[in-house]
Amino acid sequence: MNKAILTATLAGVFAAGVAMSANAEDKKADAKEKCYGIAKAGKNDCKSANGSHSCAGQAKTDKDAHEWNFVAKGTCEKDGGKLTPPAAK
Repeated sequence: MNKAILTATLAGVFAAGVAMSANAEDKKADAKEKCYGIAKAGKNDCKSANGSHSCAGQAKTDKDAHEWNFVAKGTCEKDGGKLTPPAAK
């Protein structure tokens, strides 16, 4: 009986730890936002907004308005970037 209680307690502690870890990851992701127009050549985080390429690290020029990086939430516009890509022409 004591072994069953101990096992159940340890399982509960483990489950709580996993849940807290997942919650921390969600908060970390929420603390970032895409910032367009600040990426340096070859340092963008993912595909371009205009479809000129589909991978990170392929920006051709510094501060291209279609390239983006993840930045801390609330810092994009302070750094000279925009939260949305330019409108399609």
